[in-house]
Amino acid sequence: MASIKKIGEKWRAQIRRKGHPSYCKTFRVKAQAEAWARQVEADIDKGQSPAAAAVVGRVLLVADLIAEYRALRDGARPISDTSNEHYMLRRLDEGLGERDAVSLTPHDLVGYCQMRKDEGAGPYTCNMEISKLGTVTRYAGVALKITLPDVAAAARPLLNHLGLIGGGGKRERRPTEDELQVVVAWLAEHKGQMFADIVRFAVATAMRRGELVKLIWADVNAEKRLVLVRDRKDPRKKAGNDQLVPLLGEAWTVLERQPKVDGDPRIFPIGESTVSKYFTEACRALSIPDLHLHDLRHEGTSRLFEVGFAIQQVALVTGHKDWRHLRRYTNLRPEDLHDPAARQSDKHLSSSVPRIGAQDETLRETR
Repeated sequence: MASIKKIGEKWRAQIRRKGHPSYCKTFRVKAQAEAWARQVEADIDKGQSPAAAAVVGRVLLVADLIAEYRALRDGARPISDTSNEHYMLRRLDEGLGERDAVSLTPHDLVGYCQMRKDEGAGPYTCNMEISKLGTVTRYAGVALKITLPDVAAAARPLLNHLGLIGGGGKRERRPTEDELQVVVAWLAEHKGQMFADIVRFAVATAMRRGELVKLIWADVNAEKRLVLVRDRKDPRKKAGNDQLVPLLGEAWTVLERQPKVDGDPRIFPIGESTVSKYFTEACRALSIPDLHLHDLRHEGTSRLFEVGFAIQQVALVTGHKDWRHLRRYTNLRPEDLHDPAARQSDKHLSSSVPRIGAQDETLRETR
């Protein structure tokens, strides 16, 4: 039975049922409070979730759902302020936060994706953001005990037809040797030698930005020239995926010359965002178009194949578990096959394949 009480000049209706949240709302007129309480109780009696407005006592906004989802994640897997998920949620909040979550329509999402397209977002980015909206709706709805329409799923056919969402394309941008040289020189001159060295190290190791700045001296095996990369990215394992990675070629040279900083165990004691910021700044200053820091991972992976390493050996460096994923980071250039050693007659072709040599010994030690 609903409780109707006069609070000051207003009337408060409150409903408490076992197994359900407490619903409460305030009205100017007692009759309105009674009517609202009857409607909520009728929904509960029918086994239906009360309207969203009944639960929160006001119109439920998309911003409310996003806030509820963040709160849910704080108890299990907090969303880092530097993660892609954080930025996706922020974009959704900025673009759709003031919309009524219950009455949101596919056309609202078309308008959102059109806006994101105008801002420069591609179909893959929009697809990820719409998927995240669907996730937010499902989890926040369950937490609030509200049945919300799956507008993200309903909008997908139209968004796909309009070309506003789509799969990720294979990025093939690789820096030229000249581009790398001038970027490294600019960073050394304007930002310091460590920023120039981390670019060299990124190419030599094909590591991700987050992996580079988390490496610590205690995890370096100088005898075998290995470094332990902790919690490496894995779609099935969020933590504890530690891997020993061989430091080949210039990687070991760069590591050896890094100074140790008192009070900081890291080899490169800088922030993730700072690395990207300065790299982008260098490219702009040098008028180098469409080059991203993550392209260095593609470059490093491709170079390993070009010198003759096999798939399973390259995977020991990059951390990939599946060739389907590894090949997305492999952008071999046809012209690079014209190695002088390959210009021999067909009968000597087998001897012209680049030998792995001493570096192969390092790789075998990690198995």
